[in-house]
Amino acid sequence: MKKIKNYIDGNVQANSVNFLSVDDPSTGEVISEVVLSSIEDFKNTVDSSEKAFLDWSQVTPLKRSRILSKFKEIIESNVDELAKLVSIEHGKTFDDAKGSVIRGLEVVEFSCGIPHLLKGEFSQNVGTNIDSWSIRQPLGITAGITPFNFPAMVPMWMFPISIACGNSFILKPSEKDPSCSLKLAELFSDAGLPDGVFNVINGDKDVVNMILDEKRISSISFVGSTNVAKYIYERSATNGKRVQSLGGAKNHLVVMPDANLDQAVDGIIGAAYGSAGERCMAVSVAVAVGDIADDLVSEISKKAEILKVSPWTNPESEMGPVISKEHKEKIENYISIGEKEGANLVLDGRGIKIQGYEKGFFIGPTLFDNVSKDMEIYKEEIFGPVLSVVRVKTYEEALSLVNDHKYGNGTSIYTSDGEISRHFTSSCNIGMVGINVPIPVPMAFHSFGGWKQSLFGDHAMHGIEGVRFYTKLKTVTSRWPKSIQSGPEFKMPTN
Repeated sequence: MKKIKNYIDGNVQANSVNFLSVDDPSTGEVISEVVLSSIEDFKNTVDSSEKAFLDWSQVTPLKRSRILSKFKEIIESNVDELAKLVSIEHGKTFDDAKGSVIRGLEVVEFSCGIPHLLKGEFSQNVGTNIDSWSIRQPLGITAGITPFNFPAMVPMWMFPISIACGNSFILKPSEKDPSCSLKLAELFSDAGLPDGVFNVINGDKDVVNMILDEKRISSISFVGSTNVAKYIYERSATNGKRVQSLGGAKNHLVVMPDANLDQAVDGIIGAAYGSAGERCMAVSVAVAVGDIADDLVSEISKKAEILKVSPWTNPESEMGPVISKEHKEKIENYISIGEKEGANLVLDGRGIKIQGYEKGFFIGPTLFDNVSKDMEIYKEEIFGPVLSVVRVKTYEEALSLVNDHKYGNGTSIYTSDGEISRHFTSSCNIGMVGINVPIPVPMAFHSFGGWKQSLFGDHAMHGIEGVRFYTKLKTVTSRWPKSIQSGPEFKMPTN
């Protein structure tokens, strides 16, 4: 059985003898074991990161940039291998996994511009013969705790920017699919990154709590469910850390009567069922406005029921399994709840069986119609291939649904009306908005983050927000005195 350990100080290692099973979601079989790191493992990780930071923070931004550029080249040469690691342990299709690696790579590309991004501001003569300027300096040891659904992309939202800014970084990946993170660390070392600047430690909640409580760690970045995000935020803040903690979502896609129906349906199908719905930006609620509802539901149903659900090894696969047996049961329970609540179950993904993969964690596309806002399947994040259609009469009702929901991660609207789209963009209380775009995930040079219960902390991820999060601002005021001093002053200095 393959043993997955930690990557500490440039070496694969672990002192702990306790391991946790890693499953292949397509077969339901145990394919490896990942270490549950001990206190000693954790101490070694932090000691390594602390030592590495002292030297790395003194390396010029330009030299850091050159290592990032080499890392980018190495990732480009290993995209297929990284995507395969994602598909094996997560179950998503190979093309989807490959796309997620490339979206992570874009943040590495962005980080290569760090000399420009770290530039401060300068003002001459803010007072008589006094100049003032600002500089951005690294925080120290930073840490990231990442989810199972994007084992390549989400870590790369964090560590490239942090490391480019001069920090050391400790990554705690999901124990469900840890292999890709270790491979990324090895490739970064191949690019010339000094040992200890990027360490990977595996484990469960015990390791997470060690990270949250460790005084030498300056910041925490997290992506996951809202309950955990809030816990991460509160415990980290109590310990004086800077925190960006991204939580859950219930993303609404509003379809206006004047929308291009084919485009809207295609957008919904990919956004609701791609990656088996295990995306924080997945569309889980379609809001049908006016008389488009019947046609919308009919067309979604026709296309969803013919989706190819199969393992990632099938090149024709459009949707793979969900991550685990427990998560499959949780999703199926939500489907049962929806039935009991009175929603119309148009497509039922339960009970799907694939020849040769009967023990895999597969759920087919599921579609509910006539869902109301008081139903649990509407209120809660299901995180699976379950789409709810809510019917409303007016645009105003649709906007209220979007704004009244506790989550505020992403939303989209399909319409041919520029006035409506402009009003929706400015009036919805959501962090990321799409106009005729189903999944409005910002590019690396913009920033990713929701509102309301979808983000705890002041900073979104990557882009300029990432640079600001991983640096401290320092302002310097300077005067070179004349040889003759005028004596002490006791009043507030002014210009």
